[in-house]
Amino acid sequence: MNVDKLVDAKGLACPMPIVRTKKAMDGLSSGQILEVHATDKGAKNDLTAWAASGGHSLLKHEEEAGVLKFWIQKG
Repeated sequence: MNVDKLVDAKGLACPMPIVRTKKAMDGLSSGQILEVHATDKGAKNDLTAWAASGGHSLLKHEEEAGVLKFWIQKG
């Protein structure tokens, strides 16, 4: 997957992963893809809901070695 920007929110607690994701997304153009890495377990629900409410598409998410990874396409 071609990623346009990466947000490293590992070690940050809510709401910081969302804050960093929103700031990074604001700098992207429609259709571009943001990859987010987080360790806060609440990020799964938070980022899924945030993407939907903002008109973005959560393309994929997975967990690898305790790190939650998300790929979000800007709407």
